[in-house]
Amino acid sequence: MYLEHFQLTELPFRLSPDPAFLYLSKHHARAKAYMESTIWFTDGFVVITGEIGSGKTTLIETFLRELEKDVVVAQVAQTQVSPIEFLQAVLVQFGFSPFKMRKAELLATLNQFLVEQYAAGRKVLLIVDEAQNLSGRVLEEIRLLSGVETTKEKVLRIILAGQPELSDRLDAPEMIQLVQRVRLRFHLTALSPEDTRAYVLHRLEVAGSHGREIFAEDTFPVIFRYTGGVPRLVNTLCDTALMGAYALEETRIGMTELKAAIAELRWVEFASRTNRMRSALIAAPVPRHVGPEDVLARIIVAHSGERIEERPLRLGRLIIGRTFDNDLQVDSKFISRHHCQIITTAEGSMLEDLNSTNGVYVKSKRVRKHHLNDGDVIVLGKHEIMYLDERSVRTREQSPAEATGDHEIIVEDAARDEAEDNNDRAPAAGAN
Repeated sequence: MYLEHFQLTELPFRLSPDPAFLYLSKHHARAKAYMESTIWFTDGFVVITGEIGSGKTTLIETFLRELEKDVVVAQVAQTQVSPIEFLQAVLVQFGFSPFKMRKAELLATLNQFLVEQYAAGRKVLLIVDEAQNLSGRVLEEIRLLSGVETTKEKVLRIILAGQPELSDRLDAPEMIQLVQRVRLRFHLTALSPEDTRAYVLHRLEVAGSHGREIFAEDTFPVIFRYTGGVPRLVNTLCDTALMGAYALEETRIGMTELKAAIAELRWVEFASRTNRMRSALIAAPVPRHVGPEDVLARIIVAHSGERIEERPLRLGRLIIGRTFDNDLQVDSKFISRHHCQIITTAEGSMLEDLNSTNGVYVKSKRVRKHHLNDGDVIVLGKHEIMYLDERSVRTREQSPAEATGDHEIIVEDAARDEAEDNNDRAPAAGAN
């Protein structure tokens, strides 16, 4: 191979999920933190989605490598199975031979095992990869398993990982009982142009490049254009380029070598060959003038009518909750650890409840998902958040309060009833 030619000790762009080569972009780090939260919280149930080749399996392997010895894991990757076959697969992972058991025996054995592990002070984790292929009946079995508990806490932690179709499945009306048990959901996006460059350099460094320039600087934007920042495609293109350069006895990948690799793969630019991306662009076109730094909306956070802070909203998501790892921390016993999120696009902003204990209210109604309109007031416990849409083509009429910057007066007037209702609403024991 080309290792000696490029003075490398390992193949840098293998497609197999090797935790040693994991590059943690901001999004990958967040997804990994969500996986880790299943161990921190007794009712951990996390769903991670991402496109094919986005790095989900590598993240899972890295997460598993770092687990403590008191965690017992069942990892299921074959998901085109019946409910009985699924339960058998889980029990096999736990060391049983369940193939002659009836369903009642399977469930009884699994429940007993979970309770025994809890009594022994061990945590039990179920990881299902390629979960988008699970049938509705199998998802129902997972919901029932997630409810196994002692008098104090649940005894099974669960991670479902899969392609974006998994989110579509979970958003179906018949899945509402399962979704209510999910603590966190996260979609793993592709790498940015900057992260794509850093990803290539990171893998080369792990493989022994020691800072030597193997890929010319002008190749990185082209690598991104043809791979879309999808790690698996980046690996394929870079490995092909290294093989081609080795055959030509070149020690550096320039534009000539990279274009030769693209031609060998018969690739066109990623955006034009990805049906999913084309469909998304047709469904939700992003105006050319909207960039990642553009402020599309603002939120004003108030407590009992007194403004606490103001935050701009840009493209992406803002997660609100009680703990420090949220984008916006609201320290209150009425607020769950990860309470809700606001997803902002060029077209609008969507508010989504992250299965909070005390709920999210807009106009005195509890909402799970709500398209935010200019001037909406969101009530979270004793806090109010006013949403101001900067994209609105109409001119917002300026009241005397707005003219003086006293937005908290508007928040107080618009949310007094909701705040009073929440004052009387005692938080459930241990807001999640």
